[in-house]
Amino acid sequence: MKTLFNNYVNTFKGLSKEVWWLALITLINRAGTMVIPFLSLYLTKSLNFSVSGEVAWIMSAFGLGSVVGSWLGGRLTDLIGYYKVMTYSLVSTGLLFIALQFLDTFVSFCFGIFLVMLVADTFRPAMFVALSAYSKPENKTRSVTLIRLAINLGFSAGPAIGGLIITTMGYSGLFWVDGITCILATLVLINVLNPKSTKPLDDIKVENPKSAYGDKAFIIFLFAMMFFGIVFLQYFSTMPIYYKEAHFLTELEIGVLLGANGFLIFLFEMPLIKWLENTRFTKTGLMIFGAILTGLSFVILNFTSWTGVLILGMLLMTFGEMIAFPFSNAFAMDRAKKGNQGEYMALYSIAFSIAHIFGHNLGLQLIDNMGFDNTWLIITSLSGLCVFLLFFLRRYLNVKKRKKQQVIETEEEEILWI
Repeated sequence: MKTLFNNYVNTFKGLSKEVWWLALITLINRAGTMVIPFLSLYLTKSLNFSVSGEVAWIMSAFGLGSVVGSWLGGRLTDLIGYYKVMTYSLVSTGLLFIALQFLDTFVSFCFGIFLVMLVADTFRPAMFVALSAYSKPENKTRSVTLIRLAINLGFSAGPAIGGLIITTMGYSGLFWVDGITCILATLVLINVLNPKSTKPLDDIKVENPKSAYGDKAFIIFLFAMMFFGIVFLQYFSTMPIYYKEAHFLTELEIGVLLGANGFLIFLFEMPLIKWLENTRFTKTGLMIFGAILTGLSFVILNFTSWTGVLILGMLLMTFGEMIAFPFSNAFAMDRAKKGNQGEYMALYSIAFSIAHIFGHNLGLQLIDNMGFDNTWLIITSLSGLCVFLLFFLRRYLNVKKRKKQQVIETEEEEILWI
């Protein structure tokens, strides 16, 4: 047991203190994200909005705000730097989340959630660039994994506490806690990551930056991640409704089940990533495997009405995201070395923001019009499309690698003849 514990601890060694501070800031911030998994339930139960007529479009406004915020965050990061963007984003998001609870009409809530996500998601590209800057090149995947651990540790506590808060204080308590935690995260950021007292370890400056929009491999990758995001996000919109309406779980039980996802990631993701980094598998190959596991988590729901299948589905999804997300993020950061990092990481964030626009709406419309079983089949087919694009990406990269090698060999032969 002691050896196992020591091996677990060793997987965290070598990461910079700034990455640890970023993880703490993320943990504090994400501990308050309990609003998000309960948002669809809040809109239907407290505000009496219809699932397909109003909630679906509010979730699309959520995604649209995320798209604009991610793009704006990337632009601002390249212009004024990641520190200022992260600071302004966190404190403003905290105030906006507190104000969001006072909106009770369809139009006002659409506008409110759009504005909240616009401001909140300017943080994401800035945080990715900061993470890349404060990580040694050989530690970037594990640094990403540590941030994800912080996200999931906060998210494992968040839904469970959120379910308890709803039971005792009602939904308004969620908005207050989310807002306050964002403001607390700002205070930590100001005190520990001031650029005057911290020095980047991998501050990449590109003389003639390549546009991310012209990077064909990266564009293929973004489409794959968009489809993966649509599939993954069902666990935060349609799945809570499925838990409640098809399996009659309470809000507290839903919170515990969703929280188990984050707890498992906290326990197993870092050792898993450390082990996978030392294998012969490529980043694209691992993303393919993660997407397959995530797709399977939906299709098995149609096999039985036994409630225990929900746990199996959660396990498949959890291990799928544990593999897919860290290596997709590392892939994006590697490609970002070719150009403006803010632009690359903004597009990476935007891929998931677009998934927010279409994913929630699509899932909610499907369950309302076609039922849960047909919805899970369609969602599984989207994961299949993601896998296909990742296979195509791997083939494309292999072809380019072979052509580059042939050019090098030709040049070497010409030098020998000279």
